Amino acid sequence: MEVYPWVGRFLQPMGSGTAPARRGAGRRRGGGRSGARRRARSMEAAAEVPAPPAALSCFSYNQDCTSLAIGTTTGYRLFSLSSVEQLDQVYESNEIPDVYIVERLFSSSLVVVVSRAKPQQMNVYHFKKGTEICNYSYSSNILSIRLNRQRLVVCLEESIYIHNIKDMKLLKTILDTPPNTTGLCALSINHTNSYLAYPGSATSGEIALYDGNSLKTACTIPAHDGPLAALAFNSTGSKLASASEKGTVIRVFSIPGGQKLYEFRRGMKRYVNISSLVFSMDSQFLCASSNTETVHIFKLEHLTDSRPEEPPTWSGYMGKMFQAATNYLPAQVSGMMNQDRAFATVRLNVSGQRNICALSTIQKLPRLLVTTSDGHLCIYNLDPQDGGECVLIKKHSLLGSGKMEENKENDLQPPLPQSYAATVARQSTVPSTSTMPGYSEDGGALRGEVIPEHEFATGPVCLDDENEFPPIILCRGGQPGKAKRS
Repeated sequence: MEVYPWVGRFLQPMGSGTAPARRGAGRRRGGGRSGARRRARSMEAAAEVPAPPAALSCFSYNQDCTSLAIGTTTGYRLFSLSSVEQLDQVYESNEIPDVYIVERLFSSSLVVVVSRAKPQQMNVYHFKKGTEICNYSYSSNILSIRLNRQRLVVCLEESIYIHNIKDMKLLKTILDTPPNTTGLCALSINHTNSYLAYPGSATSGEIALYDGNSLKTACTIPAHDGPLAALAFNSTGSKLASASEKGTVIRVFSIPGGQKLYEFRRGMKRYVNISSLVFSMDSQFLCASSNTETVHIFKLEHLTDSRPEEPPTWSGYMGKMFQAATNYLPAQVSGMMNQDRAFATVRLNVSGQRNICALSTIQKLPRLLVTTSDGHLCIYNLDPQDGGECVLIKKHSLLGSGKMEENKENDLQPPLPQSYAATVARQSTVPSTSTMPGYSEDGGALRGEVIPEHEFATGPVCLDDENEFPPIILCRGGQPGKAKRS
């Protein structure tokens, strides 16, 4: 197992936080015993009023669609997606208010959070230990964050920052990107093909493809006529799907060459806002959701040079006629006739709500997951052979009191020595240690370096199970009070 010295130097306990005092508390003066009774009755009535529910502000699936993260006005929550009938809440934090970005790295303990209170600051947490690993501040508001096992990408409106996730070192800053007000970008989850895609133009549908490993531009893809609205890689990083702001046509390109492989038509009647594009893990299906009530699932058939021979029937004869006629039609018309339609669909109860979708295998069966902005997770069955209308089988509330799936492994481990490792491994109400700000090598991002005041452990101490990635390990390195860059 690798040892990352940066974790030992930048790991600190998260502050427990205290509730702010109510405005005007203690200012009212009572009138003797009657005033005291009135105050007592008012306090009892206030105690009976339930706290207002947390409003949903953001939601995202992890890279392999096995976990769901939501941000609320009071914090964030993580859910496991291993069961249809039961939604297990893995973790809940109420220490960071107004979370509008929360991203989890696969099923590890590493989670990245951005709050509206500090929209220019990214915080990286080890949520199982309740500790902050590090944080970075940027020149403008953070619009989106993407993760894989090699890279962490932070997207601002006119710049993109690429970090090495193993030590959080800033590797590259892509400056002067076209205005990207929505933070649209996609990062391949396959770290060996760590490609990054983002808009190459604010007025056309040009895709800029960047190699996150070599830190070089790969190519540009003229995908659409209008500005881009959605981007998504498949699990291997060999295909890239895109949609424009019109939302009628979805195209799939080969990576890194950029050749068009598929073209799907979502509809012709109206323009829509595509809110989510996602491949299934086996790359056989592509799902698109929008602000309408319909979710479309397209099937990526194997490409062949010629279509199968039609049977000698009237319909087969007409099919050949239409296929031959496309050679004499204008390019736009023939292209429309050759576009494939949806293999399966879902009809949502309401339209106009923001939603995201995922294609996952749960309990050995293919499922479609749809998370909506009203705080619900809907699970549908998907027929991989015949398609058609998907059937709703379960609807979960994300803002209710979910069942906590606590990790009991810490209770089985022997007690750690009374050192810095033992201090950070448990919750503490001691105020956080001092922070020394410093610029990264190219001056692009301001890093808040957490310098622990305790002595480092004499040897490596594992803080989590072996499935953790990256392995969060404390190790000896450097003198206390000094930050040593990797």
